[in-house]
Amino acid sequence: MTYLLAGTLLLTAACKKSTNLDIPNPNVPDESNFWQTSGDALLGVNAVYGNFYRNGAPFSRWQPFYMDVRSDDGYSTSGWNELRSISGLNITQYSFEVNYDTWGHHWRGVYRANQVIANVPNIQMEGLLKNRYLGEAKFLRALYYYNLVTIWGSIPLILQPSTPADKPAQVPQDQVWAQIEKDLTEAAAALPPSYNGDDIGRATKGAAFGLLGRVYLQQKKYQPCVDALSYFTTGAGTGLYNLTANYADNFRHTTENNSESIFEVQFKMRPENGGDDGPTSNVGTSRAPFFAPPTNGFTDANMHRWVVHEFLKETTAAGGRDPRLAITALYDSTDERGPNFTPVYGQTFTARNFDNNMKTRVWYRKYLDDYFRINEFEIFNSPINYRVIRLADVYLMYAEALNGLTRTNDAYAWVDKVRQRAGLRLLSVVRPGMTQTQFQTQLEHERITELTGESLRWNDLARWGYFEDATKIEQLKARDSEFGNFVQNRTRYMPIPQSEIDINPNLKQNPNW
Repeated sequence: MTYLLAGTLLLTAACKKSTNLDIPNPNVPDESNFWQTSGDALLGVNAVYGNFYRNGAPFSRWQPFYMDVRSDDGYSTSGWNELRSISGLNITQYSFEVNYDTWGHHWRGVYRANQVIANVPNIQMEGLLKNRYLGEAKFLRALYYYNLVTIWGSIPLILQPSTPADKPAQVPQDQVWAQIEKDLTEAAAALPPSYNGDDIGRATKGAAFGLLGRVYLQQKKYQPCVDALSYFTTGAGTGLYNLTANYADNFRHTTENNSESIFEVQFKMRPENGGDDGPTSNVGTSRAPFFAPPTNGFTDANMHRWVVHEFLKETTAAGGRDPRLAITALYDSTDERGPNFTPVYGQTFTARNFDNNMKTRVWYRKYLDDYFRINEFEIFNSPINYRVIRLADVYLMYAEALNGLTRTNDAYAWVDKVRQRAGLRLLSVVRPGMTQTQFQTQLEHERITELTGESLRWNDLARWGYFEDATKIEQLKARDSEFGNFVQNRTRYMPIPQSEIDINPNLKQNPNW
C-alpha cells in the first residue's frame, strides 16, 4: 500500500542536538516544528500504521505466540528456550527479546497515535479530513490498548505524547477498557465506510464497530456488543460485507481486502533490507518462518492434533470433510487421501521423509506461503495481509452476544451463515432448540473450526472463564500438557519486562510473577 510505504517516517522523540552546536538546525523537523500542515497530519497517521511492521507490533511476528501457541491449541518445540517458554507458560526471563519487543512496540504504537491525537486538532486543514485522521489514530490506539490489556492486564493508560521523564503507574483495567470504548465510539463516528485506491486498508467505520463489538464481548457486555455489531447484521454495513465463497481467500495475498475483510494489516513482499521507518524497510510479515515445518522454517510453532479431530466431528451436507481443515492445518492428511498426496512446499508429506516424531506433528497452515513459495525456505517478508477482523468472526461474536442475552433462537441464523459457507448442515436443522449453555458449548466448537490460528484463541478462553475455573483448567491440561504449568491468579497475564520496572518505580510487576 502506497500510503503506508511513503509515510512511515517519523515520530521518534525530538531530534537530539549535537553536542558540538549551541543551536539546533532549524531545517530539521522535530516535535516542535513538525505539525504544521495537512501533509504533516497524513505522515503522522501513516507512521502509526507503519509501526505494524515491527516484530513486536500486532500481527507481524511475535503476537501469534501469545495468542495462538500459548493457548490450548498450540505448543512450541523451539530450540530457543525463552521463546518456547511463552507457550510453556513457564517464562523466567521476563526481559528477553520477544517479551520486551512485544511490550515496547505496542507502546510505540500508542505513542505515535497520541502524537496525532494531540497535534492534528491544531492544524488548519479541511474539517472532515482532520476528523478522519483523528478517527484513524483513535482506532489504532484502541487496537494497541486492546492487545496490551489482554496480554498484560494491569497497564498504564497514557493519552498524551510521552516524554523521557514520564514514570506512569498502572490504572485499574476498567479504566483502560472504558478508554478503548471511547476511542472506538469516536472513531466509528468519524471514519468513512470505505476507501478507494491507495487508501484501501485504512481503518473504516466497520473496523471501528467490529473492534468495538469485540471489546464489549470480551467484557461480557452483551447488549452493547449486539448494538455495535448490528452495523454488519441489520445496519448500514450489511451491503458492504459478504462472506467469501472460498474460505482460503481470507489467508492469501492474491485475494486481500476482499468482501469479508473488515480490517487487515497491509503487508508487502520487499527485499529484507532491514531498518526502521525507511524507504527500503522490510514491510512484509515475518510470521511464516516460525510457523513453517522443517526444511522450510524453524518449526517453532505446532498445533495440537485434537484440533484436527474437532474438524472431523461432522461432515458436510454432501458427506465430505470440512474444507476448512485443509486450510487451517498442515499435517500428514491435509489431503484426505493421506501423506502420499499431502503437499508440503512442493513435495508430498511422504517424500519429506519426516522422522517418527514429525509424522504426528501438525502445523498452523494459515498465513504460510506454501502455496507460492514452493521448495523455498520461508523468509521474513511474507506479503500476506493479516486479517484482524473478518465478517465470519463478527457473525460468531454476534451469535455469542445474542446467546448471552438469552436470545438463543435469534443466534442460530448467524452461526448458520458461517457453517453454510463451509458446506455444513445448518445448525438450526441438526441441533434445534438448544439451551443457552448447550449453544455456548456449540459456539466454542464453531470458533475452533472457523478461527483457529487467527490470534483469537487466548482471549476466547479468557472470556469463557477457563483461567479462573479449576475444572476448566483441567480440561485445558487434558488438551495441552503445557497447562500443567498454569497457575491461577498468575499465568493469565504475561509478566511485564523487568527492564521496564527497573527504570520506572511506579510500575509494579503483575501478581505472583
